[in-house]
Amino acid sequence: MVAVFPQKHLTDIAEWHRMGEAGIFPPEARMELIEGEILHMAPIGFNHAGHVDRLNRIFSRLWDRGIVVRIQGPIRLGDLSEPEPDVLLLKPDTDFYTTRHPIAADVLLIIEVSDSTLCFDREQKRRLYATHLIPEYWIVNLVDNCLEVYRQPESGDYREQSTLSKDDAINPVSLPEIQVRAADIL
Repeated sequence: MVAVFPQKHLTDIAEWHRMGEAGIFPPEARMELIEGEILHMAPIGFNHAGHVDRLNRIFSRLWDRGIVVRIQGPIRLGDLSEPEPDVLLLKPDTDFYTTRHPIAADVLLIIEVSDSTLCFDREQKRRLYATHLIPEYWIVNLVDNCLEVYRQPESGDYREQSTLSKDDAINPVSLPEIQVRAADIL
């Protein structure tokens, strides 16, 4: 068999971590490992950062209930992906995930704030999260000023998809007693 070039080199999480430890990437680089590919992410703008701060404020009260609220931290999804979503709500962990990165089974909710990455977050990340059975995924859509909600992962996608405006409110699937007003996010 004759090899066809150029060939894409996919990496796994072990190699990804070794590259980080070796200092191959500049400290200020914003990158994620998604399905074996190293992706350079756009710098975080002020609008994006402000919306992440709003989400942090909304969900920070959950710390008192043991829920871990992680902002722009990694999550391990299989051997080929380690995205860094804007907000992760995680099941309680006695050591606050200091000995390992959270995995899909630890996730209650993932939220991405999207402007320049909207198509990527809607397509690749939505399918990635659904494939790993993340129970709920929200996109704070800054382009269309709405909240996109994805629930019930099945066969690599979400069966339930809805779009909320500022007038709507939502209760996260894993935290039904908590109600979040879309206006507080948008």
